[in-house]
Amino acid sequence: MQPKPKNRLSVCIICWNEALNIRRCLESVVWADEIVVVDSESTDGTLAIAREYTDAVFQRPWTGYADQKNHALSKTHGKWVLSLDADEAVTPALREEILAEIARPEAKDAYRIPRRSFYQGRWINHSGYYPDRQLRLFRREKARWVGGRVHERVEIQGDVGTLKNDIFHYPYHGVLSGQLRTVDNFSGLMAADMHEKGKRFHSMCLVSRPLFKFLEVYLLKGGFLDGLPGLVIAVTSAYALFARYTKLREIEKGLGVKK
Repeated sequence: MQPKPKNRLSVCIICWNEALNIRRCLESVVWADEIVVVDSESTDGTLAIAREYTDAVFQRPWTGYADQKNHALSKTHGKWVLSLDADEAVTPALREEILAEIARPEAKDAYRIPRRSFYQGRWINHSGYYPDRQLRLFRREKARWVGGRVHERVEIQGDVGTLKNDIFHYPYHGVLSGQLRTVDNFSGLMAADMHEKGKRFHSMCLVSRPLFKFLEVYLLKGGFLDGLPGLVIAVTSAYALFARYTKLREIEKGLGVKK
């Protein structure tokens, strides 16, 4: 038996009904030593596509972002792990940078990677969407995912560096309807998290926070420089906060609950 490479790299992907995205993601990491996919009982062909690229495909019910990613992490064997979402892809330049970095004796314990998103027919360079650095590359034994229902993050024991080349991101299938579905899902999860933490609805927040979010994204974060897509992002970012606080009120009032 040949010895395993010293800096073996595993790629982790969690997914659910990502048949339209996951092939692009998997193609971008065929060079990795190991690919692990954890699927949350997809019904659209995602599993069949994943199995074309790796035997390490696991199915389990959805238990939350952090828990699903920790489960995927537990299935890896590499010294290093790169965590990706199914709607992301590694560029050739990033691949070379990753391989060079993890081979360095003085490599850090984890790395943030800039992420560039393609939305509304163009690459978004402002609007708070870029550089959008994500901590995705780390030593397996130094990392653990933590967080609530959404906005999971990697907790690292050690030093964190930053890479220069981008992960490409293709969110919402590039269209408004996809973004609104995501906003509807995430706003409910975030409202539930807020309620559990003791936060309560205030009517002023329903007005002021969406307004400030629009101004932040469109003016302070340069959304106007992204043209019409920047305006769409600013409006939907404001709407996401409006939906979150509305759903927090609904939870408090027990609205939508069958009597």
